[in-house]
Amino acid sequence: MRVARWCAALAASILFLGGGIAAAEPRPQTSDDVGVSALPTSFRWSSSGVLISPKSDSTHNILAVKDPTVVRHNNNWHVFASTANSAGGYNMVYTSFGDWSQAANAPQYYLDRSAIGAGYRAAPQVFYFAPQNRWYLVYQTGLPSFSTTTDISNPQSWSAPRNFQSSMPAIIQQNIGGGYWVDFWVVCDSVNCYLFSSDDNGHLYRAQTTVANFPNGFTNTVMVMSDSNKYALWEASNIYKVQGTANQYLLVIEAIGSNGKRYFRSWTANGITGNWTPLAATESNPFARSTNVTFSGNAWTQDISHGEMIRAGIDQTMEINSCRMQYLYQGLAPGSGGDYNRLPWRLGLLTQTNSNC
Repeated sequence: MRVARWCAALAASILFLGGGIAAAEPRPQTSDDVGVSALPTSFRWSSSGVLISPKSDSTHNILAVKDPTVVRHNNNWHVFASTANSAGGYNMVYTSFGDWSQAANAPQYYLDRSAIGAGYRAAPQVFYFAPQNRWYLVYQTGLPSFSTTTDISNPQSWSAPRNFQSSMPAIIQQNIGGGYWVDFWVVCDSVNCYLFSSDDNGHLYRAQTTVANFPNGFTNTVMVMSDSNKYALWEASNIYKVQGTANQYLLVIEAIGSNGKRYFRSWTANGITGNWTPLAATESNPFARSTNVTFSGNAWTQDISHGEMIRAGIDQTMEINSCRMQYLYQGLAPGSGGDYNRLPWRLGLLTQTNSNC
């Protein structure tokens, strides 16, 4: 997401109730659980109804909750998301609950009340950086920024923002055109950590540092992928290690389709710096689009937009289990229009229905 532009949980079972969902608690994994089955070449999903909506208070007139990131820790879901207010301004919010059926009624804490502070903060990603025994919240402030804590359940404990990079790298300046530098994503292997980003102009970038030097030293920014149709390679990239494989990674990127609706394309590679091969990467065979998502009752959104996979763990390797894929995403009531920064985004959960396992 950006300031101005046009335009998931390892759950043992999922129960749909009147358009909402209740998810069973994750159970310990066994060898049969590890996602060693190959990813399918096409995907089918079912969607919950709206799970998380804005909750305004006396100082926050919130129109949208969007761009979610999520981990499961100590028997609770911890969700961070962007908020957009009635003035079109952005910040972030935190909520936590034991079961998805409790999400709608869970308290929400606005992170401008922490040392993260007020002003433009958006598009979070949360993970536990195991080498430092510390949680990181990555987000955008115009630059790639982060805060840290040792207690994810205490939203007041996040540190003040610091930047991974102090300015836009030259290669991005040369290719961004009229776009915006957005949607920062960190993923690490055993040696290096990588910082991915998009420019709303058809390009995906990657910088890197060592695990030992993280969060410092992000240099060597390179262009990973490009498309002459900027809407086909728009933003909101996610990169995941496929659990149980030697070195397979899944990349998903948000696109804007020929109908103006948002959806996801996907690629795979052997290694984070490997060559990305299309998996489900077209409008007719997307990773996730309204055309391959079914809803219980009326479809509350035609956009399947910026979100995050439910992960197999919490750490910087960003592992997912290919046998039980879920994706927490932002959706939009059909017919919504006007200023992008005031669109009424809400959060829902996709569950894959055609697993190979």
